Amino acid sequence: MKVALGTLKEKGDDLVAFLEPRVGTKPSLSGGEIEIDDEEVKEGVRPRHVKTYIKRFLYMNGIRKKYRVFVAGKELTIQEIELEEEEEKKAPEKPVEAPEEKEKPEAPEEPEAPAEEPAKAEEAKEKPKKAAAKKPRPKKKKVEEEN
Repeated sequence: MKVALGTLKEKGDDLVAFLEPRVGTKPSLSGGEIEIDDEEVKEGVRPRHVKTYIKRFLYMNGIRKKYRVFVAGKELTIQEIELEEEEEKKAPEKPVEAPEEKEKPEAPEEPEAPAEEPAKAEEAKEKPKKAAAKKPRPKKKKVEEEN
């Protein structure tokens, strides 16, 4: 099983130490890859499990949001997410003029309510609504069999 580290090469030693007790053997680090012998791996550990271990390692180091882990057969790839693309998806550019302002018809103004009512409305908004209480189900009556 191979794990291609990509830009995560500097954390390779830490990742090897993290994976060792989980896979049951010491993975070997060479360049930008970690290699795990399939014969020495604990029974039941599959590439998908190793992917989960790698994601947990990334989370513990606070870099989980910056990397993705791909599995293709017995090869895993750790790839850095480009932040520019992510920012564009989250915050698309807004047009200079807001078309909503032009299309809105003018609403007639409502008369002002007494000062007490808005205070009550604010209190009602602050309190979370409780779910309706469930009624207990009636117990089924057991039919006694007479011999």
